Amino acid sequence: MTTLYRAALDDLARVFDRIDEAAVTRAVEEIARAKRIALYGVGREGLQIKGFCMRLFHLGRQAAMVGDMTTPYLGTGDLLIVSAGPGHFSTVEALMGVARRDGARTLVVTAQPDGACPKAADIVLPVPAQTMADDMNAGQGAAPSVLPMGSLYEGAQYILFEVMILKLRDRLGVTPEAMRGNHTNLE
Repeated sequence: MTTLYRAALDDLARVFDRIDEAAVTRAVEEIARAKRIALYGVGREGLQIKGFCMRLFHLGRQAAMVGDMTTPYLGTGDLLIVSAGPGHFSTVEALMGVARRDGARTLVVTAQPDGACPKAADIVLPVPAQTMADDMNAGQGAAPSVLPMGSLYEGAQYILFEVMILKLRDRLGVTPEAMRGNHTNLE
C-alpha cells in the first residue's frame, strides 16, 4: 500500500482508538427510542448525514433530511440529528432551537464538543478528528492529518455511522434481508 493510503488509514484508526464508546451507545439508544428522526448537515458533513439518513430508512425508521418536502413535523418523542464538526453552524443552531421549542430532542455529532451547538444539545456524540476548525494548527498539539481540511472528520463519520447502523440493526432486531427489502428498486 502506498504511503498516502496508509497514512490516511492510520489517521482514521487514531480517531477510532479515541472514540467514546459510551457516547456512541447513548446515541444509538436515543435513535432507537425516537418516533420520527430528521437529520441535517452542511457541505460534505451533510453528505455523510444523508447516507446515515438513508441507512436509517433501510432499518425501517421514519427518517428524513431537513429541507426535503417529506420531512415531518418534529415534536415530543422525535429526534433531530445534526452534524457540527467545528462546533457551530448558524443553520444548525437555528434548527436545534426550533426542534427544542416544539419538544423534540437534539443529537449533535461534532469534533468540538465545547462548541455552542453541542452545549445546547440533549446528546453529544464527539468524533475526535480534525475539521476545518483546526486543520491549520500544526505545531499546537496533535500532528495534522494527511487528509485535507475536514476530510478526516467526514471519513470518520462514514465509518461511525455504518457501525451505528449495525448496532441499531441488532438493537431493533432488523434482519439484513429486511434492510435490503427497504432499498429502492427505482435505480
